[in-house]
Amino acid sequence: MREKRHEKLRHSNCELSFKIKFMKIIATILKGVVPAAALFAMTQCTTTASTAGADEKTFIVGPETADCTGVAPMKCLQVKEKASESWTNFYTNIEGFTYEPGYEYVLKVKTEKIANPPADGSSIKYTLIKEVSKTKK
Repeated sequence: MREKRHEKLRHSNCELSFKIKFMKIIATILKGVVPAAALFAMTQCTTTASTAGADEKTFIVGPETADCTGVAPMKCLQVKEKASESWTNFYTNIEGFTYEPGYEYVLKVKTEKIANPPADGSSIKYTLIKEVSKTKK
């Protein structure tokens, strides 16, 4: 009878030891997973309104191009962000936009920083979101 009791105790100690080890493993896993999940959730808390303003611009594109020199002599679009400003040379293209001389355009453009821009190129990529207006001049 004593042997049975010892055997039962040994068996329950073994089970208890296994359960303790299992709980320690689960606790270790959770210590890493919970903070990682919380960090991931916190980084997803940006509002589109705050990032949209930084990524979008409105350009007014003039009806004529101008001679300019980038890497080589070229024709630049004449661009300004406000009607009251003067025209400035725009040395790069706007992806998705086809310029037609003789028209003034108002464009909504998305701007994106280029991670490793070429030495002779723009550090910003411009993409057409919407052609707001096109007026014959």
